[in-house]
Amino acid sequence: MSNPLWVLTILVVNILISEWLENNTFLRHLGTTLLVIILTAVVANLGVIPSATESSVVYDAIFTYVAPLSVFFLLLDVRLSELKKAGLPMLTMFLIGAVGTALGAVLAIWVIDGPEVFGEHYKALAGMMTGTYIGGSLNFNAIALHYGVMKEGGLYAGTVAVDNILTTVWMVVTLVLPRVLGKIWKRVGGKTSAKDLEEKFPEEKETVSMWSLAALLSLGGGSLLVSDWLAVALNAAFGWNFPSILIVTTIALVLAQFKAIRELQGSRLLGLFTVYLFLAVIGAFCELAALGGIGELALYVGIFTLIVVVVHGLVTFGVGGLLKVDWDVIAIASQANVGGASSAMALAKSLKREDLLLPAIVVGSLGVGLGTYVGFLVAEVLL
Repeated sequence: MSNPLWVLTILVVNILISEWLENNTFLRHLGTTLLVIILTAVVANLGVIPSATESSVVYDAIFTYVAPLSVFFLLLDVRLSELKKAGLPMLTMFLIGAVGTALGAVLAIWVIDGPEVFGEHYKALAGMMTGTYIGGSLNFNAIALHYGVMKEGGLYAGTVAVDNILTTVWMVVTLVLPRVLGKIWKRVGGKTSAKDLEEKFPEEKETVSMWSLAALLSLGGGSLLVSDWLAVALNAAFGWNFPSILIVTTIALVLAQFKAIRELQGSRLLGLFTVYLFLAVIGAFCELAALGGIGELALYVGIFTLIVVVVHGLVTFGVGGLLKVDWDVIAIASQANVGGASSAMALAKSLKREDLLLPAIVVGSLGVGLGTYVGFLVAEVLL
C-alpha cells in the first residue's frame, strides 16, 4: 500500500488511535508519543504501510517540510530568557554524550573484532555510527559516501535498518528513563504537577480561529522558503554550509518576541500534531525485515550498534547523574546526539518541557556539524 493518501491516512489514524488510548485506557501511562511510535512500527512491519526500505513520498515530505515546521510552530511560544535556564547544562551533556558515542564506537570495534568481521569497512562503519549518533543521518551518509560504503548495497541498507531501529528504541528509552530515574533520584525541574501541565499546555482545549490558522501556516511556509533560500545564498556567496534549520529557528525566535505573533492561537496545537507525524515516521522506519538482506552480518552490525548506544547512554546518564543534572536535560541532550535536533525537540515537547525546546534544537543542530568531524576522527584513528 504505497498510495500517498493511504500512507498519510494511516499515519493520522495512528495518531488518533494513540490519543484515544492515552485518554481512555490503562495505556495512558505510556503517553501518546510512545504509543504513536509503537503503533506505527507495528503497522509498518506488518506491511500495512511502506517501511524504510520501500520508503514513501509522504515520509520524505514529513522529514523535509513537516519536521522543520514543527520546530517553527513550537518555537513561537518560546521566550529568549528561557535559554539561560538550560543552555550550559544542555550543551555540557550533549558534548559528554558525543564523547560517549565515540568511546562506544571504539570499544564496539574491539569487542567484536571489527577488522575480522567487517573487513576493510570496519573503520567506515565505526565512523558512520559515531557520526549518526552525534548528529544524525547527514553525518552517517557523508562518511559512508567518503569511504564508498554506499556501493556495498546490502551492507549499507542493513546498517541503515539497524540505525533506524536503534534510533527508535532510544527515543522510547529517553522517554521512559527520566520518569523512572526521577522517582529514584529526584532532580530540580524534573517534576511538574498535573495542574501545572493543564495550565501550561492548553492546546487540546484551544479554540483556533480561521485567521490564526491561516496566519500561522503562511508564516511557517514563508519561513521555510526564506530559510532554504538563505542557506543556498550563503553557500554560494561565502561557501558556508549553514543548516537551514538554524535559520528557521532564528526566524521563529525573532517572531516569537512580538506580541501580535504570541496572540495567534494554535501554534502549540499545530506544533504538537506535526511532532506526532514526525514520530510516526520514526516508528515506520523501525524495520526488522531489512536485516535479512545481509544475513549473519546483521547480527554483528546489531551488536556493534547496540554497544555504541549503550556506552553512550551509560556515559551520558552516568556522568549526568553524578553531576546531578536534571534527568530531562540529560535525556534530551542524549536524544539530540542519537536522533538529531527534530527528535530532541519532539522529546522536549513530549516531556512537557517547553523551557528545553530551544536548547534541544541548538545542540541538535550543533551535532550536524560536529558529528561528521568526530566520525572521521574515529575512523582514522582506528588501527
